Amino acid sequence: MTDKKNHSMVCDVETGICGVSDADELEMIDFDKPKKEITLYYITDPICSHCWAIEPVLRRFTEQYGDYFHFQPLMGGLLEKWHDGPIDPANGIYKPADVAPHWREVGAHSRMPIDGSVMIDNPVQSSYPASRVFKIIQKNHGEAKALAYLRRTRESLFVFNQNVSDRDILIDIVNKLDLDGKAIVEESEQPIGQQLLEEDFQQVASLGVRGFPTIVMVNNDNKGVKIVGGRPFEYYVKGLKQVVDKENMKSKPQPALSHLLNTEKLLFSKEIEEMYDIQQEDIPAFVEKELSQDSYQMESILGENYFKLVD
Repeated sequence: MTDKKNHSMVCDVETGICGVSDADELEMIDFDKPKKEITLYYITDPICSHCWAIEPVLRRFTEQYGDYFHFQPLMGGLLEKWHDGPIDPANGIYKPADVAPHWREVGAHSRMPIDGSVMIDNPVQSSYPASRVFKIIQKNHGEAKALAYLRRTRESLFVFNQNVSDRDILIDIVNKLDLDGKAIVEESEQPIGQQLLEEDFQQVASLGVRGFPTIVMVNNDNKGVKIVGGRPFEYYVKGLKQVVDKENMKSKPQPALSHLLNTEKLLFSKEIEEMYDIQQEDIPAFVEKELSQDSYQMESILGENYFKLVD
């Protein structure tokens, strides 16, 4: 039996388990957090497949370096509506069904699963309705809730084949965030919804952005860097270092997996691999070690494992 007399006892805030602390008796800490002198603009859209693909890298970047910048997502307006002319001729996209193979290619390359058959069977008609709902949630409930909505919307579309231009689907997504889905969707359909969206469009244009995803980091001297498309984690860190006026930029440690899953509710293997620098084959053992067995379920879709929080 462990001798507890000379040890500090502690209850872990994340696991709830109480026991002997292995922390040093005296620990020097630094409460001098960096001032957020950088604005990071993330130009995106709810139906942007490449934005879905960069979520593992972007999450790690914001988790570890978010103390250095204000994160400001902007809706870019990827698809107002389908029409007779080409939507994206460079990628051979003229009609909704043309999107499916393109999305599947993005999913296979990134290992963030994308089915894509919704664009054949029940295609999304516009990204504007989902974008307007994002803006209303952002206005009324804050950035974190809006980003949680954006994540759930992409899961619904890319993985679970739901038409996120459908009003009832959007209401259901919002309801699952413990918000009033009907009221929020109705407000998004009022002139204020489009007004807020147009304000984003204007800001995107002022930043000179023409594609998604794009990240623009700007400092107080109005100098910055623009990163177009998906890039490795180190690339974003390098970009941040170019605009931060600080010799030694420090990263925060990665969050505990239990905390991350509690926040996100669902994580794909690729997201865990990226966050913790773990190989795909080592994920099951890592998850088993980090999480209690009754706290999660492991399932598989499109050849990729994902881990879901048990309610």
